[in-house]
Amino acid sequence: MSNNIAPRESEMSLAELRGDCARMAPHWVVPAKSVTKPVAPSLIHGVTVPPSSARLIDATAEYGD
Repeated sequence: MSNNIAPRESEMSLAELRGDCARMAPHWVVPAKSVTKPVAPSLIHGVTVPPSSARLIDATAEYGD
């Protein structure tokens, strides 16, 4: 007896998933690349950090420690 029930998503193989992605790729639009220039720190105004947030960040380890 043949079972024509579609497999659940969790039962898809990696090959099937890659095939689905390859078929969708031409439909994905890549936005135009925009170039932004760095801003001098002296031009940044109005940024405030609450003392509790500053303490939280100050208390965290450096990245990679």
